[in-house]
Amino acid sequence: MKISEVVDALKDEFPALSLSKVRYLEGEGLISPHRLGNGYRRYSQADLERLRFTLCAQRDEYLPLSVIRERLASLDAAPNALEPAPVARVVASYGRLAADVPLDLDSLVSHSGATRAEVEELIAIGLVSPDARGRFSPQALRTVSLALEVTRRGIPLRNLRAVRAAAEREADAIAQAVQHKRSRSTTAGEDAAAELAGLLGELHGALLHRAVEALD
Repeated sequence: MKISEVVDALKDEFPALSLSKVRYLEGEGLISPHRLGNGYRRYSQADLERLRFTLCAQRDEYLPLSVIRERLASLDAAPNALEPAPVARVVASYGRLAADVPLDLDSLVSHSGATRAEVEELIAIGLVSPDARGRFSPQALRTVSLALEVTRRGIPLRNLRAVRAAAEREADAIAQAVQHKRSRSTTAGEDAAAELAGLLGELHGALLHRAVEALD
């Protein structure tokens, strides 16, 4: 499912649920949707049920996310739970990760050049997030590498929280803009979203350069 379909599926039970809320819970490690090559999230029925479990625990028991995360971990570790996926494989001759293979924390640290503390800070501010078994999507490697390069040029990692929040606001705006196209055609909706994302990226870059020039 797409993120909008997940929200629609749970809207009757949780009327206040939004795209941002789902992304926030993903950032907190409660759910871990699959990422397509273009970065779009795709949610399984298992993701939907984990999300429903989380939202019920918040609404009915007022539990903090840390406790809900522990409960989900206990369910994952139950004897009838699916076996964890294998850790990330590495193409040794080039040092690159095999395509679409999740990374454990050690792999992410090793291949990004980050320290464990830096990755943990990026998790805390929501730039990358592990799934319930502590694995990271392959896209997390690129995100961590970019974040490190930015901070080496003078911007603290903690300041990247604002960058994440801005990206999520733009994603919400895109979702609203292409909603009518998605209702007619999945492909048309995705194409429109990708085109809008590219345009917003260019606009953001132009405005950012203008703002930097105004600092002189």
